[in-house]
Order: sequence, then structure tokens, then C-alpha cells
Amino acid sequence: MSDPVLKVGDSLKDRARATLGSRNLILVGLMGAGKSSVGRIVAHQLGVPFIDSDVEIERVSRMTISELFAAYGEDEFRALETRVMKRLLKNGPRVVSTGGGAFINDRTRKHIKKSGLSVWLKADLDVLWERVSKRDTRPLLKTENPRQTLENLMNARYPIYAEADITVLSRDVRKEVMADEVLKAVIEAQTESTIP
Repeated sequence: MSDPVLKVGDSLKDRARATLGSRNLILVGLMGAGKSSVGRIVAHQLGVPFIDSDVEIERVSRMTISELFAAYGEDEFRALETRVMKRLLKNGPRVVSTGGGAFINDRTRKHIKKSGLSVWLKADLDVLWERVSKRDTRPLLKTENPRQTLENLMNARYPIYAEADITVLSRDVRKEVMADEVLKAVIEAQTESTIP
């Protein structure tokens, strides 16, 4: 693949779009990291479709994520998630927001790695807890001590999320700032991979 020719005056979004080419941009990370909210803005800026894999899973199953977990358990949910992700990633470019456990699944992670550029939105526990504690829709947090459960998920999943192509620190700033940081990281990752 030849490198896109960029002019000095090209905007951030133009440069990121040229860098992405026909690849998908897949956002991974824990619940509350901002994958959907930031992903929508990034997709808009790039002029490509945005897909939230959890919304797509709910659409095809005609059940909410919580209902799927309750009815079939996590293993069956992950199998469905893998099938949906494989289908979503066949076409590109698009921005795809994944569920928190998607990248943890070996099969789903392989589909993500071969279908595009993965971006881990990494956040610390306080930021995540502030965001997720406001809603009661997270099936994995329906425990006696949900904050401790979230911390346990961080400890188990962060080493696997670290396999993503790019890491962007998700913090308590406006979503538009985070979206710009994702675009910059895409450009920087491409620049680093082309330096001999």
C-alpha cells in the first residue's frame, strides 16, 4: 500500500482519513471509557459510518445486552458478539465501538487485528467509576461491590487491551478533545510505522 500524499495544510481529519484508508478504526476498552461517545465524533469527523457493536447485537438478537446475559450467560453472549463483529468488520472504512469484553475474546481479537486499526481508550478507575455508576445497565456490574468488580475487570483486561495498535488516555475532558486525540494518535502511529 502506498503512503497517502499529504499537504502541509491538510486538516487533522483529512490526514487521519488518508492514513486510515479503507481500514476500520475499532475502539476497545472497558465500559465507561468513551468508546461510543468518542467513536461517534471520530466517525463524523472522518466522514465514515459509525457502528456500535452492542447496539448491533441488540438489533439482531431483539434483546438487550442485559437480557442476553440473563437468558444465555456470558459465554453464549461472547459467541454471538464474535459473529456480529466478524460481519461488521468485513467492510470498511468505518468506526466500530466494541463492548468491553469483545477484545478479550481471542477469536474476536483476531478479527479486529486483521480488519483494521485498534485503539484502546484507557481510563483509570476513578474516571470509569464516575461514568458507569450513573446507570444501572451494566450486567457485569450487578454485583455486591460493583466498584471492586470494575477494578477486577481492569486488572484482568488491561494487559490484553494493551495489545491494541494504539493507546489513547481517556480522561475527564470534552468528548471532542478525546476525538481529536484519537485522530492524532492514528496519524502518529502511521508515521512511526513508516520510519525506517
